Amino acid sequence: MAWEEWEQLKAQAAERQPTRMRLNQLAPEGGGGGTGDLVVHQDDLGAVGHEANILYGDLSKEADIAGAGAGKDGAGSTMQAAATLKSHGFETGSALETTVEIWTSQVKSVLQACAHISNHLDFSQKLHTQDDAKIAAVVSGRDGSAMSVSQLDEYFK
Repeated sequence: MAWEEWEQLKAQAAERQPTRMRLNQLAPEGGGGGTGDLVVHQDDLGAVGHEANILYGDLSKEADIAGAGAGKDGAGSTMQAAATLKSHGFETGSALETTVEIWTSQVKSVLQACAHISNHLDFSQKLHTQDDAKIAAVVSGRDGSAMSVSQLDEYFK
């Protein structure tokens, strides 16, 4: 079979196949790049967790429009304004009330996300520190010294 004939048969077979995507490998210059190893340093995690904690504190103090300027009944000034507008027959009162409810819901979602990020990073740091200590205890030599890389390599062969 000649090369041209082979190419012609491949082309005919390809025409009979339905069009579909097939990914055999990632292109060398595409996608993730680098070595593919995920590297995160404890300082990086601590900084992100700290910023999430600061954002949580600031947001919980500054974004409370429902409780700001609360009166004797506990309603904030914005909700008081909404009630006053509604009592005078203005539809804007209902819209303002809805706005406060949606805003409060969204702020609570962001606060929950900040708390989750901060708590998760604290947990991850502690867990990985414990894992490192366990691994160090398991892979140390009989005399307590660190096991060499060549000795570790033997375990994986």
